[in-house]
Amino acid sequence: MYAISSALYIDEMGYAMSRLEIDSNLCEDGDAVQEESSSQKTKKPVKHLDNEITQITKLKSTPHQLLGQVGPGRPEFPVSPVKMLGGRESNYSGRGRFSSADRCHLLSRYLPVNGPWLIDQMASRAYVSQFSADGSLFVAGFQGSHIRIYNVDKGWKVHKNILTKSLRWTITDTSLSPDQRYLAYASMSPIVHIVNVGSSETESLANVTEIHDGLDFSSDDDGGYSFGIFSVKFSTDGRELVAGSSGDSIYVYDLEANKLSLRILAHTSDVNTVCFADETSHLIYSGSDDSFCKVWDRRCLTDKGKPAGVLMGHLEGITFVDSRGDGRYFISNGKDQTIKLWDIRKMSSNVTSNPGYRSYEWDYRWMDYPPQAKDLNHPCDQSVATYRGHSVLRTLIRCYFSPAFSTGQKYIYTGSHNACVYVYDLVSGDQVATLKHHKSPVRDCSWHPFQTMLVSSSWDGDVVKWGFTGSDVPASSTKKRVWKRHFYEDYL
Repeated sequence: MYAISSALYIDEMGYAMSRLEIDSNLCEDGDAVQEESSSQKTKKPVKHLDNEITQITKLKSTPHQLLGQVGPGRPEFPVSPVKMLGGRESNYSGRGRFSSADRCHLLSRYLPVNGPWLIDQMASRAYVSQFSADGSLFVAGFQGSHIRIYNVDKGWKVHKNILTKSLRWTITDTSLSPDQRYLAYASMSPIVHIVNVGSSETESLANVTEIHDGLDFSSDDDGGYSFGIFSVKFSTDGRELVAGSSGDSIYVYDLEANKLSLRILAHTSDVNTVCFADETSHLIYSGSDDSFCKVWDRRCLTDKGKPAGVLMGHLEGITFVDSRGDGRYFISNGKDQTIKLWDIRKMSSNVTSNPGYRSYEWDYRWMDYPPQAKDLNHPCDQSVATYRGHSVLRTLIRCYFSPAFSTGQKYIYTGSHNACVYVYDLVSGDQVATLKHHKSPVRDCSWHPFQTMLVSSSWDGDVVKWGFTGSDVPASSTKKRVWKRHFYEDYL
């Protein structure tokens, strides 16, 4: 099973299993070098966004019409906080309180753009950074075999310091169970490990201080091939894990039965990302280096390997997908330097190959995106909208919808190779914020589910918090940033 050595994976990835690396092309005198597309608005804003998603977004983030009529003058939009508070006190809406849409309209105006404040600094690349569902915990995974879980409510104190087992290349993904008792972590190996987050041990050294249970995702069909897992996610009920692998496959693992329940040879190249579409766990979204997004319905998976539908539009491989949670819309980040918004009702029954549109040779692991490709469009693009401005190079950079509670999901946000975090307006396509601090690619970032707070992590080893003016800064987040630069002779 483990015939392929980690050195071979390193050679294939094109990078060494290194400590902290600073890409000198990204930084100069402490500031990230901005690409020409990093203006406040995209060059090609979304002009004809699907009317339904536009209306849904407005309904979730537009206040009661009477709240804009408080005081003299014409009704205004967006409604000022003063008028909204005055209208609530005078019960203009007749509800006596803010509705969820009122709240989102108020909170979504205060983006987490101030800061940053340093949470932690490690001597290896950060690959994963995610809040728990209730925002009380924060998970950060690093290439140097460490995963740290912070207690957000206790001043970002380290809740658990995990030294991982059988790491190959890096921590590729982590996932907290819905009850926040267990953490699954994956690397370039077919084994996913489970750690008990709720145990009393702060230091979790694999199979020394605590047992890290190994779940084997390989099967007899793999023929002894040792693949790696790029993406792993718990189902909403916590009973299953879904994973995507370098073996072009999707896997579902039944935790109660402790066995692999489903393997689908889903794509013709690496499956970089998978997720459940909604809380039912019936639908699975996947994205691959073959440039396709696919939808899998487990209720009618009669013909093995046949998806419910395929979505075309990306010109290059897909690095990440994030579901809106409604079983209908999701977004994807692509190596063609775009984020795309999808409606699964527009999917095709099946597609076997992409048309021959590429007239250039390009490898995102070490080359810049070809200038002649930036204005290309897929001839059969089925996406609802496209967002441009960030860069997707060197690593599987992630993108997300903003939280439903505080913003009504009216934004999408993403890390970027050029060391920034970008926030886009879902409907207009405008870049509404660009967060600059890091010195190396920002692979992952996470918006707190309830507070106006965003945390970003980077290959420079920094984990930092962003907020808005007036927000409280935990004492432990005010550490002075100490910059360290490491040099290497060669990549392995």
